[in-house]
Amino acid sequence: MPVKYKRVLLKLSGESLMGEKNFGIDQSMLVHYAEQIKELVQAGVQVAVVIGGGNIFRGLDAEKSGIERVTGDYMGMLATVINGMAIQSSLEELGIYSRLISAIEMKEIAEPYIRRRAIRHLEKNRVVIFAGGTGSPYFTTDSAAALRANEIDADVILKGTRVDGVYTADPEKDPQAVKFDKITFTNAINLGLKVMDMTAFTLCKENNLPIIVFDINKPDNLMRIINGESIGTLVEG
Repeated sequence: MPVKYKRVLLKLSGESLMGEKNFGIDQSMLVHYAEQIKELVQAGVQVAVVIGGGNIFRGLDAEKSGIERVTGDYMGMLATVINGMAIQSSLEELGIYSRLISAIEMKEIAEPYIRRRAIRHLEKNRVVIFAGGTGSPYFTTDSAAALRANEIDADVILKGTRVDGVYTADPEKDPQAVKFDKITFTNAINLGLKVMDMTAFTLCKENNLPIIVFDINKPDNLMRIINGESIGTLVEG
């Protein structure tokens, strides 16, 4: 059966790698994500990944510890490189070829970002892991995901979270929160829904790039989305 999406960008938060831990990387979570990505690759889907660094360091929280914003943001970018290396290692343990590409040059461990080269890797069925954010402070990894997804002509951004979609309020705090199966960018903005940060959201809206927000911790969700099932919340239009 042909898949609905041929080229996707999977956005994961750094916190998703913590599992039950309070900090760092839980090996079982790495394996969980690597196995799901492997399924996509074996189905013929071209996969790019952007991961945050919040399990190691959050730039936005740096000022509380006396670190200025720009320095803190760069520290957060370096954290995403560590997470990217971990995911790359787990993928290669499963026999999946991958390339770690950093927006901040560090040639000993990652390739520099060159758009055409990144697309060529995808065409060769290598998983491309974009690390280092956008390479500039003041931008989140959500913005990096939106930017890279547009640059590589991805069909969709798949944002894996702990909840199964976008709600009227935080479902972990408000039991009355109602889930949206589908919502437009404009309505999501007007309702103040925190799907992605506003920079990322605007970039997707202006370029008609849909976002699917879904529960990444539920096995098979990724493959079900790729096969065209309505999982999570679709943001488009």
